[in-house]
Amino acid sequence: MRRAFAWDIPVQLNLAHVCCERWARAEPDRIAVRHIGPPDEVWTYGQLKAASDGLAATLAARGVTRGDRVAILMAQNPRVLVAHLAAFKLGAISLPLFTLFGEDALRYRLADSGAKAVIVDGDVEDKLRAVCDAPVVLSSGFSHARGGESPLDTAMSAAPLRRAVETTAEDPAVMIYTSGTTGDPKGVLHAHRFLYGHLPCMELAQAGFPQPGDVGWTPADWAWIGGLMDMAMPCLFYGIPLISHRFPKFDPEEAFALLAREKVTNSFLPPTALRLMRQAKPPADLSLRAIGSGGEALGADLLDWSRESLGCPINEFYGQTEANLVIAACDGPMPRHPGAMGLPVPGHEVALLGPDDTPTSPGEVGEICVRAPDPVMMLRYWNKPEATAEKIVNGWLRTGDLAIQTPGGQFIFHARNDDVITSAGYRIGPVEIEQALCTHPDVTLAAVVGVPDPIRTEAVVAHVVLRAGADTSDIEATLQNLVRSKVSAHMVPRQIVLADSLPMTTTGKILRRALR
Repeated sequence: MRRAFAWDIPVQLNLAHVCCERWARAEPDRIAVRHIGPPDEVWTYGQLKAASDGLAATLAARGVTRGDRVAILMAQNPRVLVAHLAAFKLGAISLPLFTLFGEDALRYRLADSGAKAVIVDGDVEDKLRAVCDAPVVLSSGFSHARGGESPLDTAMSAAPLRRAVETTAEDPAVMIYTSGTTGDPKGVLHAHRFLYGHLPCMELAQAGFPQPGDVGWTPADWAWIGGLMDMAMPCLFYGIPLISHRFPKFDPEEAFALLAREKVTNSFLPPTALRLMRQAKPPADLSLRAIGSGGEALGADLLDWSRESLGCPINEFYGQTEANLVIAACDGPMPRHPGAMGLPVPGHEVALLGPDDTPTSPGEVGEICVRAPDPVMMLRYWNKPEATAEKIVNGWLRTGDLAIQTPGGQFIFHARNDDVITSAGYRIGPVEIEQALCTHPDVTLAAVVGVPDPIRTEAVVAHVVLRAGADTSDIEATLQNLVRSKVSAHMVPRQIVLADSLPMTTTGKILRRALR
C-alpha cells in the first residue's frame, strides 16, 4: 500500500468547495448533518451552502477578508460547520475554541490570533465580551434578540456571497491552539491541503470508509483537531451523514443509545470514552463497522472487548495537532501488535531519529519524526518563528515523543521528552494551569504534572507552595475553581498537593520529573 500510494491534491483547493459546494451542486438534498437536540435538526448540503453563503456575505460586509481570523466559540452543532465554511469562502482562517475555556485562556488566544470576528454560543457570550473587543461578534443566542431570530441566524439568512475567494492548497485555512510545556499556547496554522493529509488514515482506520449507508459520529468537541478532522470534516468531504450532539457530560449509556438509534457505522471515540463505555452494557442492535481512537495507547483487553462485545475493531492512530494521523494500527490491512502504535500510514514518512538526526536501530529509543513537507503538516506556529524553527529541523518535524521500533517496523511508544499531560484524550500543557494557580494571592509557587490514572491515562495534579500563614481551609476547592474559571474545566487539577518547597534545578527551573 505504501509503495502504490501517491498524493493527488489539487493546486487550487478550498475546503468549502470540497466539503460543501460540490455536493450542494450535485445533490443539494443530500443529508450532511443530523443534529440531535433539542431541537432536532436535519441539514442538507444545499442548506449548508445557503447558510454559509449568507454568513460569509455578512462577515465580508463587516470587514472580514482574506487572511483574517474568524474565531468559532460554539459547542458541537451544525452552525459550527457553517462558520468554518463561511470563513473558508472568504479566504479567512477559522479558529475553533472550546466553550469551556475560562477568561484568561480565551483572552490570550483571541489577542494572540488577532481575531477579526467571533461566532459564539449565546450562553458563553457574556464571557466572551468580558475578554474580547472583536469588531464582529455574531451570537447564536436568542436573549439578545428579544425572542426573535438570533444575530447568527439573521447573518446566515442574508443575501449570499456573490463569489467565493479562490485559494490554493497551500493557503492557510484553520488554526488550532495547542498547549506546550513552556511559555504560552501556540497557534498551529494549517493549509487547505491538511484535510487531504488526514484521508489515508481515515480510510484505513474506519475500515474502508466511506461505504454506502455509512454514518459518522464522535462525542469529541469539534474545537479539538480529533473531533474536527478525525470525523466531522472527512464526513462532509465524503458526503457521509454526520451526527451532531453535545453531551453536557459524557454518559456511556446515552452514547450507546445514540449509536444504535442513529445507526452509526463509524465513530471516533477517545480512549477515556471507550473505557467508560466498557463499564456499560452495549445494545444488541449496533451498526458499528469500525471505531477509530487516538491520543493514548489502548490495551489488548479493550481491543478484545470491542471485537467481542461491539462486533467491530478499535483501530488506533497517532498524531499531533502539528501533524495528525501519521501512524496507525488497524485490523485487516496490517498486522496488529497489542501495545504497539502501529505502522506509518501510506503517504507519510515517519522515522525514529537520534539526537544527531540519524535513524535508530530496532530496539533503540528515538524521537518520532515526520518528514517535511507533508500534506497533513502545519504551515507554522502563529507569531512564533523561533518555535517553528525548533519544531521543524533539517526537513523533519520533531514530535517530542519517544518510541522504539521492532524489526518489523512497528512503533512502540516509550515516553514523552517534555511535560505534556495526556488526560481523557487531551494533551494538556502545565504552564497555563500553573499561571492561573499563581494568580491566587496565597500561592507563591505551583507546578503541574500528570500521574497515572486508570480511566484518563493521566490525571492532572498540582503541587502548590503557599505563603506563610495562608489559610488552607477549602484551599483545594478554591484553587480548582480558579483554574476552571481562568483556563478550562478539562484542565482542572484533580488533586492539589500542598508542599513546603518544590524541587528545582540549580538555575531555578522546577523539576516536574521529580514531582511525578
